[in-house]
Amino acid sequence: MSNARNNYPKLHNAAWPGVVGKGSEEEPFIDLDTMLDLTAAASVDGVKFDGFDLFLFDPHISIDASDDDLKRLAEKASSRGLEIGTVVAPVWGPTNGGSAMGNDAEQQQFLTQVRKGCRIAKRLRELGVRPNGAVRIDSACGVEDWSKDPETNSKRIADTFAKACVIAEAHGERLAAEGEICWGGMHSCKAMLQVLELVNRPQVLGFQADMAHTLLYLMGYNAPQDALLPPNFDWSDRQTFDKAYRQLTDALRPWTIDFHIAQNDATVKGSGSHDKTGRHCLPDDPNGKLDVVAQAGCWMRDGQGQVTRKFRHVCWDGCMFPNEVMKQPRTWNSILATMIAVRDAHGWRE
Repeated sequence: MSNARNNYPKLHNAAWPGVVGKGSEEEPFIDLDTMLDLTAAASVDGVKFDGFDLFLFDPHISIDASDDDLKRLAEKASSRGLEIGTVVAPVWGPTNGGSAMGNDAEQQQFLTQVRKGCRIAKRLRELGVRPNGAVRIDSACGVEDWSKDPETNSKRIADTFAKACVIAEAHGERLAAEGEICWGGMHSCKAMLQVLELVNRPQVLGFQADMAHTLLYLMGYNAPQDALLPPNFDWSDRQTFDKAYRQLTDALRPWTIDFHIAQNDATVKGSGSHDKTGRHCLPDDPNGKLDVVAQAGCWMRDGQGQVTRKFRHVCWDGCMFPNEVMKQPRTWNSILATMIAVRDAHGWRE
């Protein structure tokens, strides 16, 4: 391997595509061991994944995992030469979590899940398998409910997030709020920035930028008034696209502490009153609208083009792929090759 090759940021795969959208007879869950085996087996010119990011959710790992459970998880990672990065706290209701803009009881349920997530994150650091990463959260509420009283609801979300910051700081953790168009108060660049600025705890609460989800911020899905591209945009007009994309990343990059490399075809799923959310595509999908390597640079380099080094690891996020696709080794080699290209273009060496 060339000495000139970058070795930072570390390259992580996400384990949650084995859980999200799975569980049916046609698409059963893919267990954590299988997801980790697929991750560890991927290799491109001798370069491998360095780790994985984790959803704290059954059947992978319970948010109520015991210390023995976490020791076994750490062994699963280390035995495969993998580290653990960002963990996703399941803050949603109605059974365990609760809306960040809900009543006091719901807020307490939300904060309980954050506390549990931070406990696990801290313990994995203590076990030596988690050198970096955040605890990922969202507002756990829909856009339709949020839009009934935007100002009041964004303030309530910010109040919940501020209280979550106190919990995270006590555990030595940071919170990454995922920007996705299905989450009320986080469904557009403007709405997301308002919440982050209301909390105003940049050392504790930051933004998780997923390239697939943030692309849809440009389109104004669920928030037409906040669109950065015109209706019926012609995707061959790359000059207009690049200008809008730069506007988006310039606004959110200062807040971004966690980064997902992904591809998107600019379509959404969801029907009826269900809030739309974005599709992840394979990196070489012919319908993908992103030049993944080029657009990753808008997040990983500052306005002057300098590598920021803000992310000690980056993660591939690709949910809702059929199990048949996910169990093919060439799928993960293709993904890994794309991530290596991103790191070679915008990373650094230590």
